Amino acid sequence: MSGVGDGDVPTVLARVTDARRRFRVLVLCTGNSARSQIAEALLATRGAGRVEAASAGSHPAPRVNPYAVEALAEHGIAWEGRTPKGIDDVAAERFDLVITVCDNARDACPVFPGAGAQVHWGLPDPAEEREPAAARRAVRETYDALATRVDALLALPLERLDPASLKERAQAIHAIR
Repeated sequence: MSGVGDGDVPTVLARVTDARRRFRVLVLCTGNSARSQIAEALLATRGAGRVEAASAGSHPAPRVNPYAVEALAEHGIAWEGRTPKGIDDVAAERFDLVITVCDNARDACPVFPGAGAQVHWGLPDPAEEREPAAARRAVRETYDALATRVDALLALPLERLDPASLKERAQAIHAIR
């Protein structure tokens, strides 16, 4: 006889626990001051309740880029008081997806040991702009590019994709402009 109650208690509990577990995403860049902070903020706010986001850098900056904090605030995301983290700060954690957003982080971390899938969404570093107006513009362009990609990622059935399918579909998002 089969029915709704089929399955032993540990199996049923495992399914319930899995259904409630949030999808974990780590975003890596060099300084963890702009690109990865913006992506973490977008994932945390737009994926609230569904996604747990973190970010880190291969060579963390002393502070989060103030133009990144400003751009996030313009979109209703409070991000002041954050501190850049290093890869060592998150190395022992497990993530369903690791996204590198700069070539330096991809090279420094070719394989992140705690990743189910790892993809690269390379973007220019807005911190390289020295003139304030150009730096603000570069950060806003970075925000727009990441917002588009994060929305595309969140539209995927993340919880149902196996690591190979997740990698393929998340990597394809890089081409979205």
